[in-house]
Amino acid sequence: MTVILLAIVIGVAFGVVLDRVGASNPSYINAMLNLTNLNLAKSILLAIGVGSVLMFGGQLLGFVEVGHMSVKTAYAGVFLGGLLLGAGWAMSGFCPGTGIVAAATGRKDALFFIAGGLLGAAAYMVTYPSWKASGMLDKIAGGKVTLGTIPGAKYDGLTAISGDILGLVLGLGFIAVAFALPERFVGSPAQAQPAE
Repeated sequence: MTVILLAIVIGVAFGVVLDRVGASNPSYINAMLNLTNLNLAKSILLAIGVGSVLMFGGQLLGFVEVGHMSVKTAYAGVFLGGLLLGAGWAMSGFCPGTGIVAAATGRKDALFFIAGGLLGAAAYMVTYPSWKASGMLDKIAGGKVTLGTIPGAKYDGLTAISGDILGLVLGLGFIAVAFALPERFVGSPAQAQPAE
């Protein structure tokens, strides 16, 4: 029960942060994607960078147990799914997490997004045997692999580079890019639209 309560508290805190940085507002997403306001992109890059530094630094120092690391299987369908997710994100201004947060803040359009996502998930479940038979779900590059090798992990590394060092370097790179990015590349700053 404590684990469930902790998950709810962390989820609510994460949702509040998503809302505060503008990730639940489709106009901010659109402004980020058309490069007129990169503040949200900077927030995302900073969060990924700090999270990477904390996780891989914690693993390197022995504070984070490697056994908790989860690696998803690589297969061709992931790339197709990523393209579909990106297209849906660009068209709707929501991704699954931000859609839930937007619905919690009262955006009615987010409810339609959530319904569409559930319908898409149901369609995938119904057509799963066809996807499996097509080969789109066959493992590529060994399935569950990481870019670097992490001692004690049950996953192979694509390179002999220390995964913890690689994770730290990439995390610091994300942080540097977050600070180096300008506020916008083109046009004038976009104005946010109020919740519907």
